[in-house]
Amino acid sequence: MSSQSFPVLITGGGTGGHVYPALALADELVARGHDRADIHFVGAARGIERDAVPAAGYTIDLLPGRGMLRERSWRSLRQNVGTALDTVRAFAEAMRIVRARRPAVVVGFGGYASLPCVAAARLRRVPAVVHESDAHPGLANRIAVRLGARPAVSLPGTPLAGAVVTGNPIRPEIARVRRTPVAPPTVAVVGGSLGSRTINGAALELYDRWRGRGDVVIHHVSGARDYDWCSVHLAARRRPGDGLVYRLVRYEDAMDTVYAEATVMVTRAGGMTAELAAVGMPSVLVPLPGAPGDHQTANAVYFAQAGAAVMVPDAELDGARLAEVLDGLLGDPGRLATMGDTARGLAHLDATARFADLVTEVARGRR
Repeated sequence: MSSQSFPVLITGGGTGGHVYPALALADELVARGHDRADIHFVGAARGIERDAVPAAGYTIDLLPGRGMLRERSWRSLRQNVGTALDTVRAFAEAMRIVRARRPAVVVGFGGYASLPCVAAARLRRVPAVVHESDAHPGLANRIAVRLGARPAVSLPGTPLAGAVVTGNPIRPEIARVRRTPVAPPTVAVVGGSLGSRTINGAALELYDRWRGRGDVVIHHVSGARDYDWCSVHLAARRRPGDGLVYRLVRYEDAMDTVYAEATVMVTRAGGMTAELAAVGMPSVLVPLPGAPGDHQTANAVYFAQAGAAVMVPDAELDGARLAEVLDGLLGDPGRLATMGDTARGLAHLDATARFADLVTEVARGRR
């Protein structure tokens, strides 16, 4: 262990909105002289962290966990009983991991794995820090703060007692992006790491409306869940002589390139909004209905009211509405430029460093 290093347990995940800020923190700590071996992750077995964290060069333990269903049916009852049992197992495993790893600090980013680890840390008198990326805090972070975790938030006004506004940690390759949109204009459609059936469906309907256009490109990241469905429907729509360049991919490994080259992005309003701000990306935000605390609507409203995005409710999104919004934006380059500048003005470009400072302060205060 180097003189700059101390054991850190980073926990949370499920989606890119939790995982990528966590990896950004880990990379910042390594850049400051921490031993990579001193940084260990705990995530959910069903989350993208299962693959993303080892690919980034860090070790990870995976806990069982899944969300509760709120509908009244035998199916939801069976799943919720299984979820309760998984939660008990997750807490027991989290206690074992914290005891074995003996971290100087536990850092939670929300998601299924976060709360068991933060609770285990507090039971063993290990200090904890949590980061909330959304305008409305998730249940795991709300409980963690009640247990004594130090909170940091991305957006001003986020209701967590005693929170410091650090902004949302951003991956280094994203923070370095300088946008140089290509010609013809590229519309990036990104439904998040898991994908969005509403956004995917609207994008495919857009193909029918724009099939003859050679003055625009669609780069559609479907997510793994819907890729096969999208492939079948796109193939059924293609006709000889179509002029529209429409690229469909399952997952995008080079998001920095997409951010650099796209003219506008259509996406959900989760944790990715911090990256939109950091790169100055004009966007059409479609909040996920039923998200905990309706946090995606709060995020989208924040960006839309500032003038950095256009918000379209999920129930209103189809190919016709998407074409109307995008035609209006693509036909007004001055508005797009203003939206990009406004988005960048919402960013905390030093967020990763500020959050790493807080984590270091809490860890060293324990010693």
